[in-house]
This record gives sequence, C-alpha cells and structure tokens, in this order.
Amino acid sequence: LGNICNRSQIENVIKKYEINTIYHAAAFKHVPMVEKNIVEAFQNNVIGTLNCAELALKFKLDNFVLISTDKAVRPKSYMGATKRLSEIIIQNLSEKNITKFTAVRFGNVLGSSGSVIPLFEKQISEKGPITLTHQEMTRYFMTVEEAAQLVIQAAALKEKNKIFVLDMGKPIKILN
Repeated sequence: LGNICNRSQIENVIKKYEINTIYHAAAFKHVPMVEKNIVEAFQNNVIGTLNCAELALKFKLDNFVLISTDKAVRPKSYMGATKRLSEIIIQNLSEKNITKFTAVRFGNVLGSSGSVIPLFEKQISEKGPITLTHQEMTRYFMTVEEAAQLVIQAAALKEKNKIFVLDMGKPIKILN
C-alpha cells in the first residue's frame, strides 16, 4: 500500500519490480468529496500524477497511461479540473520522447469504486427518492472488464501524446 505523493516510495517500487509501464489510476474521483477537500485532492490528483510521470521519465519507462475522466472535458468541478491538469502534465512531459504518455477518459464504470450505481440501488431498495443533481443529467456507462481492456490497449498503441476518448455509446438519462 502506498501513496503517490511519496516520490521515494514510488521510486522504490519501480526499481524493486523493474516496472516498464505505469497504469496511473490513483485519484480522488468522488466529486462531492473532492469539492470539500480541494487542497488534498489537488495534492493527490495533480502532484501525485506529476510524481509518477516524472519518475516514468527518470527511469525511462516504456509507457505511462493516465486513467482520466469524461469530467476533464470543460471541467465544472474541482475533480474534473484536477484530472484535466493531470492530462496537461503528461502532454507536456511527452515532448521529451523518452516514455510514451497516453490518457484514457472514462465515464462511469459499473461496479467500480465511486460508481453512482450502488447508491441508486440502495435508494431504490429503500423506496427512494433517488438523489439527482439535475433532472436532465446523463451519463455513459461501461463494465470494469471493458474499461480494463481499453486501458491495456491504450498502452499497446504506437501513438504518443494522445488522450483517448472512448466511444461509450449513447449517454443514458439517469432519471429514466
């Protein structure tokens, strides 16, 4: 168990296990939690990403894949903004042509930590109401298996400095 804000710990893991690819999924992604803990979220999501990405360069790793979010597109929350900053960090570092940096943006991954579905299921089982921030809210959904396959494929692609926005089909209106 580690902390991405602890550079020496990350460095030790890279050396000990002879890492050649980092799949960077460590982030605070629960929007209400991030809104209430802005400084800690910035430290973890932005500074933690910078630590991991700089060490990927230092050790000349083959790949660095950032797991981002659809909320990084025109961010309306601190969570989306911190993930967008993380994308900018890897885009800027990718110019060094040592490590291949890519990012993959996801919507909601069913069954993942932080997914809204368990909350909705609980609210429905308790006979409601379902908590919605807006009646017209829509979201994209995919399974954990689909998400994992796409992340691995992103590392295998030859393209550098790309943000992959996945075709997740049509958004689903949450109220429906």
